[in-house]
Amino acid sequence: MTASVKTLPAPAKLNLCLYVGPVREDGLHEIRSLFEPLELADELVVAEAQSDTVICEGVPAPDLTARALAALRAHGWNGPSLRIEVRKRVPVAAGLGGGSADAAAVLRLARGEVEGLRAIAAEIGADVPSQLQPRPSLVAGAGEVIEPFAPPAEHGVVLIPQREGLSTAEVYAEADRIGVTRGESELEAIRRRLRDAVDEGGSPLAYREHLVNDLQPAAISMRPEIEKALEALAEAGAAHTMVTGSGPTAFGLFPTEEEARTAADGLRTAFPDVLATVPLVQ
Repeated sequence: MTASVKTLPAPAKLNLCLYVGPVREDGLHEIRSLFEPLELADELVVAEAQSDTVICEGVPAPDLTARALAALRAHGWNGPSLRIEVRKRVPVAAGLGGGSADAAAVLRLARGEVEGLRAIAAEIGADVPSQLQPRPSLVAGAGEVIEPFAPPAEHGVVLIPQREGLSTAEVYAEADRIGVTRGESELEAIRRRLRDAVDEGGSPLAYREHLVNDLQPAAISMRPEIEKALEALAEAGAAHTMVTGSGPTAFGLFPTEEEARTAADGLRTAFPDVLATVPLVQ
């Protein structure tokens, strides 16, 4: 790496669906999900420095970015000392994987220089492995089993985050309490159906019957105002509405980017933090 400043994108990811299974021996839940990277992204400004420093305003230290850099050092990466400033664009604790994306962007700095980046990523967080190479993916395990699929057809996304995030661990605990988890055989059947759906290509709106989030009831029980956001998205013309990840962000899918941006403009008075974006195409 040269002494020049680099700006690295860290794309948010949308859970087009999230099916939750039993708790594994490591304490994580089995999942089946479709991940879609978005153009909405944090920016990491990276420059050489006298010592490693990570700045991420609004996120308590040590955040996942700092953990990723420390993990690279622990695994023998001898790149230059770095100053990394994370410019947040992705809402924090919103179910959009912003912290995982930031960590993955740091790990990419050592690609080809440190072996086992995916294993290192999994140690940092369940969503980090899928963000090492942001692309549409069918995800299994706790997030470490990744099957890429072809980019979908055009569609737009409108996001309504909440001012206060939700703890992923607390949402999963509430899901366990209310009993929404599925058995392993059902999860495998779901994986096959999802694979068939994405192999046919097209927009996610072509297989909306599979766009289910098992964590949604738990997230809504902990943050009832999510329902108002979902209702507003439907009234604005969204063809499908759901909570992404562990929430509390509600999203709506629209057939085109133009329709999504028009809807977001109409929602901005009631929801000032509304965002319109599209899938990331690389």
